[in-house]
Amino acid sequence: MPETVAENRLRLVRLWLLIAAGMILLTLAVGGATRLTASGLSITEWKPVTGVLPPMSHAEWQDEFLKYQAIPQYRELNQGMSLGEFQVIYFWEWTHRLLARTTGFVFLLPFLFFLWHGDIPQQLKNRLWTIFFGGAALGAVGWWMVSSGLADSNRVSVSQYRLAFHLTLACAIYTAIVWTAFQVVRRKAAEIPARLRVSAITLMWLLLLQIYLGALVAGSHAGHAYNTWPQIDGAFIPALSSLLHETPAWRNLFENNLTVQFDHRMLAYVIWLLTLWHAVDAWRTGVERVMALLLAGMVSAQAVLGIVALVADDPLDLALAHQIFAILVVTVSIIHAQRLSQGARLRVGQSAAAEQPA
Repeated sequence: MPETVAENRLRLVRLWLLIAAGMILLTLAVGGATRLTASGLSITEWKPVTGVLPPMSHAEWQDEFLKYQAIPQYRELNQGMSLGEFQVIYFWEWTHRLLARTTGFVFLLPFLFFLWHGDIPQQLKNRLWTIFFGGAALGAVGWWMVSSGLADSNRVSVSQYRLAFHLTLACAIYTAIVWTAFQVVRRKAAEIPARLRVSAITLMWLLLLQIYLGALVAGSHAGHAYNTWPQIDGAFIPALSSLLHETPAWRNLFENNLTVQFDHRMLAYVIWLLTLWHAVDAWRTGVERVMALLLAGMVSAQAVLGIVALVADDPLDLALAHQIFAILVVTVSIIHAQRLSQGARLRVGQSAAAEQPA
Protein backbone atom coordinates (compact mmCIF):
# COMPACT_ATOMS: atom_id res chain seq x y z
CA MET A 1 0.00 0.00 0.00
CA PRO A 2 1.55 3.33 -0.96
CA GLU A 3 2.27 5.83 1.78
CA THR A 4 0.76 8.72 -0.15
CA VAL A 5 -2.23 9.27 -2.40
CA ALA A 6 -2.29 11.55 -5.42
CA GLU A 7 -4.41 14.68 -5.20
CA ASN A 8 -6.71 13.72 -8.08
CA ARG A 9 -7.51 10.39 -6.40
CA LEU A 10 -8.22 12.15 -3.11
CA ARG A 11 -10.71 14.37 -4.89
CA LEU A 12 -12.64 11.28 -5.93
CA VAL A 13 -12.53 9.91 -2.37
CA ARG A 14 -13.79 13.23 -1.06
CA LEU A 15 -16.59 13.34 -3.66
CA TRP A 16 -17.66 9.79 -2.73
CA LEU A 17 -17.82 10.68 0.97
CA LEU A 18 -19.83 13.83 0.28
CA ILE A 19 -22.31 11.87 -1.87
CA ALA A 20 -22.69 9.30 0.92
CA ALA A 21 -23.25 12.13 3.41
CA GLY A 22 -25.86 13.64 1.10
CA MET A 23 -27.66 10.30 0.97
CA ILE A 24 -27.74 10.14 4.75
CA LEU A 25 -29.10 13.69 4.89
CA LEU A 26 -31.89 12.73 2.48
CA THR A 27 -32.64 9.60 4.50
CA LEU A 28 -32.84 11.67 7.69
CA ALA A 29 -35.25 14.09 6.01
CA VAL A 30 -37.53 11.29 4.80
CA GLY A 31 -37.24 9.63 8.21
CA GLY A 32 -38.44 12.85 9.81
CA ALA A 33 -41.43 12.99 7.49
CA THR A 34 -42.13 9.31 8.22
CA ARG A 35 -42.24 9.99 11.95
CA LEU A 36 -44.29 13.17 11.65
CA THR A 37 -46.89 11.44 9.45
CA ALA A 38 -47.03 8.50 11.91
CA SER A 39 -45.99 6.16 9.10
CA GLY A 40 -43.16 4.30 10.81
CA LEU A 41 -45.23 1.34 11.98
CA SER A 42 -46.96 0.74 8.66
CA ILE A 43 -44.49 -2.02 7.71
CA THR A 44 -44.72 -4.60 10.46
CA GLU A 45 -41.91 -6.93 9.36
CA TRP A 46 -38.20 -6.52 8.77
CA LYS A 47 -37.16 -8.06 5.46
CA PRO A 48 -33.73 -6.66 4.55
CA VAL A 49 -33.70 -8.38 1.13
CA THR A 50 -37.26 -9.14 0.01
CA GLY A 51 -38.51 -5.90 1.56
CA VAL A 52 -36.77 -3.92 -1.19
CA LEU A 53 -39.89 -4.31 -3.34
CA PRO A 54 -43.28 -2.95 -2.21
CA PRO A 55 -46.46 -5.02 -2.62
CA MET A 56 -47.05 -5.59 -6.34
CA SER A 57 -50.67 -6.78 -6.41
CA HIS A 58 -53.97 -5.97 -4.76
CA ALA A 59 -53.79 -9.22 -2.77
CA GLU A 60 -50.32 -8.35 -1.47
CA TRP A 61 -51.53 -4.90 -0.43
CA GLN A 62 -54.47 -6.42 1.39
CA ASP A 63 -52.12 -8.79 3.21
CA GLU A 64 -49.91 -5.90 4.37
CA PHE A 65 -52.96 -3.91 5.42
CA LEU A 66 -54.26 -6.82 7.50
CA LYS A 67 -50.92 -7.02 9.30
CA TYR A 68 -51.10 -3.31 10.10
CA GLN A 69 -54.69 -3.66 11.35
CA ALA A 70 -53.43 -6.12 13.97
CA ILE A 71 -51.23 -3.58 15.79
CA PRO A 72 -52.32 -1.09 18.48
CA GLN A 73 -51.65 2.01 16.34
CA TYR A 74 -54.33 1.06 13.85
CA ARG A 75 -56.89 0.24 16.51
CA GLU A 76 -56.24 3.39 18.55
CA LEU A 77 -55.43 6.00 15.90
CA ASN A 78 -56.38 4.85 12.40
CA GLN A 79 -59.44 2.67 12.87
CA GLY A 80 -61.42 2.65 9.63
CA MET A 81 -58.70 4.04 7.36
CA SER A 82 -58.95 3.02 3.70
CA LEU A 83 -56.45 0.93 1.77
CA GLY A 84 -55.45 4.05 -0.17
CA GLU A 85 -54.70 5.92 3.06
CA PHE A 86 -52.66 2.95 4.26
CA GLN A 87 -50.66 2.95 1.04
CA VAL A 88 -49.64 6.59 1.67
CA ILE A 89 -48.11 5.86 5.08
CA TYR A 90 -46.67 2.58 3.81
CA PHE A 91 -44.75 4.36 1.05
CA TRP A 92 -43.25 6.86 3.49
CA GLU A 93 -41.75 4.05 5.56
CA TRP A 94 -40.81 1.98 2.49
CA THR A 95 -39.00 4.98 0.94
CA HIS A 96 -37.11 5.58 4.19
CA ARG A 97 -35.96 1.97 4.33
CA LEU A 98 -35.06 1.91 0.62
CA LEU A 99 -32.95 5.06 0.99
CA ALA A 100 -31.15 3.52 3.97
CA ARG A 101 -30.34 0.37 1.99
CA THR A 102 -29.23 2.40 -1.04
CA THR A 103 -26.97 4.52 1.14
CA GLY A 104 -25.25 1.37 2.35
CA PHE A 105 -24.41 0.37 -1.22
CA VAL A 106 -23.38 3.92 -2.14
CA PHE A 107 -20.88 3.75 0.72
CA LEU A 108 -19.66 0.15 0.43
CA LEU A 109 -19.12 -0.39 -3.31
CA PRO A 110 -16.91 2.68 -3.96
CA PHE A 111 -15.13 1.99 -0.66
CA LEU A 112 -14.13 -1.48 -1.83
CA PHE A 113 -13.01 -0.05 -5.18
CA PHE A 114 -10.89 2.63 -3.54
CA LEU A 115 -9.36 0.05 -1.21
CA TRP A 116 -8.51 -2.20 -4.14
CA HIS A 117 -7.03 0.74 -6.06
CA GLY A 118 -4.98 1.93 -3.07
CA ASP A 119 -6.72 5.32 -2.83
CA ILE A 120 -7.64 5.23 0.87
CA PRO A 121 -4.94 6.75 3.12
CA GLN A 122 -3.75 4.28 5.72
CA GLN A 123 -4.93 6.56 8.54
CA LEU A 124 -8.53 6.35 7.31
CA LYS A 125 -9.06 2.64 6.69
CA ASN A 126 -10.10 1.58 10.17
CA ARG A 127 -12.30 4.64 10.58
CA LEU A 128 -14.14 4.01 7.32
CA TRP A 129 -14.68 0.34 8.17
CA THR A 130 -16.07 1.46 11.54
CA ILE A 131 -18.43 3.85 9.76
CA PHE A 132 -19.63 1.07 7.46
CA PHE A 133 -20.32 -1.38 10.28
CA GLY A 134 -21.97 1.43 12.25
CA GLY A 135 -24.28 1.97 9.29
CA ALA A 136 -25.06 -1.73 9.14
CA ALA A 137 -25.87 -1.69 12.85
CA LEU A 138 -28.10 1.33 12.25
CA GLY A 139 -30.45 -0.82 10.19
CA ALA A 140 -30.81 -3.30 13.05
CA VAL A 141 -31.33 -0.44 15.50
CA GLY A 142 -34.05 0.92 13.20
CA TRP A 143 -35.96 -2.36 13.36
CA TRP A 144 -35.38 -2.53 17.15
CA MET A 145 -36.99 0.91 17.32
CA VAL A 146 -39.96 -0.05 15.13
CA SER A 147 -40.54 -3.27 17.05
CA SER A 148 -41.15 -1.26 20.23
CA GLY A 149 -44.36 0.03 18.67
CA LEU A 150 -45.50 -3.43 17.57
CA ALA A 151 -44.95 -5.64 20.59
CA ASP A 152 -46.43 -3.50 23.37
CA SER A 153 -50.23 -3.53 23.36
CA ASN A 154 -50.25 -0.17 25.16
CA ARG A 155 -48.12 1.72 22.62
CA VAL A 156 -49.27 3.50 19.47
CA SER A 157 -45.80 4.83 18.60
CA VAL A 158 -42.19 3.78 19.02
CA SER A 159 -40.21 4.13 22.24
CA GLN A 160 -38.68 7.59 22.66
CA TYR A 161 -35.55 5.91 24.05
CA ARG A 162 -35.06 3.89 20.89
CA LEU A 163 -36.05 6.74 18.57
CA ALA A 164 -33.48 9.05 20.17
CA PHE A 165 -30.76 6.40 19.97
CA HIS A 166 -31.57 5.62 16.33
CA LEU A 167 -31.52 9.26 15.24
CA THR A 168 -28.38 10.11 17.22
CA LEU A 169 -26.48 7.11 15.84
CA ALA A 170 -27.43 8.18 12.31
CA CYS A 171 -26.21 11.71 13.03
CA ALA A 172 -22.97 10.39 14.54
CA ILE A 173 -22.29 8.38 11.37
CA TYR A 174 -23.13 11.45 9.28
CA THR A 175 -20.75 13.53 11.40
CA ALA A 176 -17.92 11.05 10.94
CA ILE A 177 -18.37 11.00 7.16
CA VAL A 178 -18.53 14.78 6.77
CA TRP A 179 -15.54 15.27 9.09
CA THR A 180 -13.51 12.72 7.11
CA ALA A 181 -14.49 14.24 3.76
CA PHE A 182 -13.12 17.61 4.82
CA GLN A 183 -10.14 16.10 6.58
CA VAL A 184 -8.64 14.98 3.28
CA VAL A 185 -8.72 18.55 1.97
CA ARG A 186 -5.22 19.99 2.01
CA ARG A 187 -4.91 23.30 3.80
CA LYS A 188 -1.89 25.22 4.93
CA ALA A 189 -1.20 24.99 8.64
CA ALA A 190 -2.21 28.11 10.52
CA GLU A 191 -1.81 29.45 14.01
CA ILE A 192 -5.20 28.93 15.60
CA PRO A 193 -5.89 29.74 19.26
CA ALA A 194 -6.70 26.61 21.22
CA ARG A 195 -9.85 28.19 22.67
CA LEU A 196 -11.33 28.53 19.16
CA ARG A 197 -10.75 24.85 18.43
CA VAL A 198 -12.18 23.84 21.80
CA SER A 199 -15.28 26.02 21.49
CA ALA A 200 -15.96 24.87 17.91
CA ILE A 201 -15.68 21.19 18.82
CA THR A 202 -17.76 21.77 21.95
CA LEU A 203 -20.48 23.37 19.84
CA MET A 204 -20.46 20.42 17.46
CA TRP A 205 -20.96 17.93 20.31
CA LEU A 206 -23.59 20.11 22.00
CA LEU A 207 -25.55 20.28 18.74
CA LEU A 208 -25.49 16.48 18.50
CA LEU A 209 -26.69 16.30 22.10
CA GLN A 210 -29.44 18.76 21.23
CA ILE A 211 -30.57 16.49 18.40
CA TYR A 212 -30.77 13.65 20.93
CA LEU A 213 -32.89 15.79 23.26
CA GLY A 214 -35.03 16.88 20.32
CA ALA A 215 -35.65 13.24 19.46
CA LEU A 216 -36.81 12.64 23.03
CA VAL A 217 -39.21 15.58 22.65
CA ALA A 218 -40.50 14.13 19.39
CA GLY A 219 -40.73 10.56 20.67
CA SER A 220 -42.63 11.52 23.83
CA HIS A 221 -44.76 14.12 21.98
CA ALA A 222 -43.61 16.68 24.54
CA GLY A 223 -43.71 19.38 21.87
CA HIS A 224 -47.51 19.30 21.96
CA ALA A 225 -47.74 19.43 25.75
CA TYR A 226 -46.42 22.95 26.43
CA ASN A 227 -46.87 25.50 23.66
CA THR A 228 -45.94 28.80 25.29
CA TRP A 229 -42.66 30.72 25.11
CA PRO A 230 -40.57 31.93 26.91
CA GLN A 231 -42.57 30.50 29.79
CA ILE A 232 -43.17 26.79 30.12
CA ASP A 233 -45.84 25.53 32.51
CA GLY A 234 -46.34 29.11 33.68
CA ALA A 235 -42.72 30.01 34.41
CA PHE A 236 -39.34 30.38 32.73
CA ILE A 237 -38.05 27.72 35.14
CA PRO A 238 -40.88 25.42 36.32
CA ALA A 239 -41.21 24.21 39.89
CA LEU A 240 -38.79 21.48 40.86
CA SER A 241 -41.68 19.35 42.06
CA SER A 242 -43.08 19.37 38.52
CA LEU A 243 -39.74 18.69 36.87
CA LEU A 244 -38.91 15.75 39.13
CA HIS A 245 -42.22 14.11 40.01
CA GLU A 246 -41.34 10.76 38.36
CA THR A 247 -39.56 8.10 40.40
CA PRO A 248 -36.79 7.16 40.19
CA ALA A 249 -35.57 10.67 39.42
CA TRP A 250 -33.66 9.77 36.24
CA ARG A 251 -36.92 8.83 34.49
CA ASN A 252 -37.87 12.50 34.40
CA LEU A 253 -35.13 13.08 31.83
CA PHE A 254 -36.85 10.71 29.41
CA GLU A 255 -40.51 10.30 30.39
CA ASN A 256 -41.61 13.55 32.04
CA ASN A 257 -42.84 15.70 29.15
CA LEU A 258 -42.19 18.92 31.06
CA THR A 259 -38.60 17.98 31.90
CA VAL A 260 -37.89 16.64 28.42
CA GLN A 261 -39.00 19.87 26.75
CA PHE A 262 -37.37 22.04 29.45
CA ASP A 263 -33.99 20.34 28.91
CA HIS A 264 -34.27 20.87 25.15
CA ARG A 265 -35.03 24.57 25.66
CA MET A 266 -32.26 25.19 28.18
CA LEU A 267 -29.61 23.56 26.03
CA ALA A 268 -30.81 25.65 23.09
CA TYR A 269 -30.13 28.82 25.12
CA VAL A 270 -26.66 27.55 26.07
CA ILE A 271 -25.81 26.70 22.45
CA TRP A 272 -27.05 30.06 21.18
CA LEU A 273 -25.00 32.05 23.70
CA LEU A 274 -21.88 29.96 23.14
CA THR A 275 -22.25 30.30 19.37
CA LEU A 276 -22.47 34.09 19.65
CA TRP A 277 -19.42 34.20 21.93
CA HIS A 278 -17.51 31.94 19.53
CA ALA A 279 -18.42 34.12 16.53
CA VAL A 280 -17.24 37.28 18.30
CA ASP A 281 -14.01 35.54 19.32
CA ALA A 282 -13.40 34.32 15.77
CA TRP A 283 -14.06 37.79 14.37
CA ARG A 284 -11.61 39.40 16.77
CA THR A 285 -9.01 36.71 16.11
CA GLY A 286 -9.42 36.88 12.36
CA VAL A 287 -9.70 33.10 11.95
CA GLU A 288 -12.62 31.34 10.20
CA ARG A 289 -14.75 34.47 10.49
CA VAL A 290 -17.23 33.59 7.75
CA MET A 291 -17.96 30.09 9.03
CA ALA A 292 -18.27 31.26 12.64
CA LEU A 293 -20.72 33.99 11.65
CA LEU A 294 -22.64 31.59 9.42
CA LEU A 295 -22.94 29.12 12.27
CA ALA A 296 -24.17 31.85 14.65
CA GLY A 297 -26.74 33.00 12.11
CA MET A 298 -28.00 29.47 11.45
CA VAL A 299 -28.26 28.64 15.16
CA SER A 300 -30.26 31.85 15.67
CA ALA A 301 -32.54 31.01 12.75
CA GLN A 302 -33.02 27.49 14.08
CA ALA A 303 -33.97 28.85 17.49
CA VAL A 304 -36.59 31.14 15.92
CA LEU A 305 -37.92 28.28 13.80
CA GLY A 306 -38.20 26.08 16.87
CA ILE A 307 -40.10 28.75 18.79
CA VAL A 308 -42.51 29.38 15.90
CA ALA A 309 -43.14 25.65 15.49
CA LEU A 310 -43.70 25.26 19.24
CA VAL A 311 -46.18 28.11 19.54
CA ALA A 312 -48.03 26.85 16.46
CA ASP A 313 -48.30 23.39 18.08
CA ASP A 314 -45.80 21.72 15.74
CA PRO A 315 -47.59 21.61 12.38
CA LEU A 316 -46.07 19.13 9.94
CA ASP A 317 -44.30 21.65 7.69
CA LEU A 318 -42.68 23.62 10.52
CA ALA A 319 -41.74 20.52 12.49
CA LEU A 320 -40.10 18.94 9.45
CA ALA A 321 -38.29 22.17 8.58
CA HIS A 322 -37.01 22.37 12.15
CA GLN A 323 -35.58 18.85 11.95
CA ILE A 324 -33.97 19.23 8.53
CA PHE A 325 -32.48 22.61 9.39
CA ALA A 326 -31.02 21.08 12.55
CA ILE A 327 -28.99 18.67 10.40
CA LEU A 328 -27.81 21.57 8.24
CA VAL A 329 -26.70 23.46 11.35
CA VAL A 330 -24.79 20.40 12.52
CA THR A 331 -23.19 20.12 9.06
CA VAL A 332 -21.82 23.66 9.26
CA SER A 333 -20.57 23.02 12.80
CA ILE A 334 -18.73 19.85 11.65
CA ILE A 335 -16.99 21.62 8.77
CA HIS A 336 -16.11 24.58 10.96
CA ALA A 337 -14.73 22.43 13.78
CA GLN A 338 -12.72 20.30 11.38
CA ARG A 339 -11.16 23.33 9.69
CA LEU A 340 -10.08 24.61 13.08
CA SER A 341 -8.68 21.24 14.12
CA GLN A 342 -5.36 21.58 12.39
CA GLY A 343 -3.74 18.99 14.61
CA ALA A 344 -6.13 16.34 13.26
CA ARG A 345 -5.40 17.15 9.61
CA LEU A 346 -4.14 14.16 7.61
CA ARG A 347 -0.92 14.49 5.65
CA VAL A 348 -2.05 12.45 2.70
CA GLY A 349 -0.30 14.18 -0.19
CA GLN A 350 3.00 13.48 -1.80
CA SER A 351 4.80 15.86 0.51
CA ALA A 352 3.71 17.84 3.53
CA ALA A 353 5.95 20.67 2.41
CA ALA A 354 4.18 20.76 -0.93
CA GLU A 355 0.70 21.26 0.52
CA GLN A 356 -1.34 24.02 -0.97
CA PRO A 357 -4.69 25.43 0.09
CA ALA A 358 -7.69 23.74 -1.50
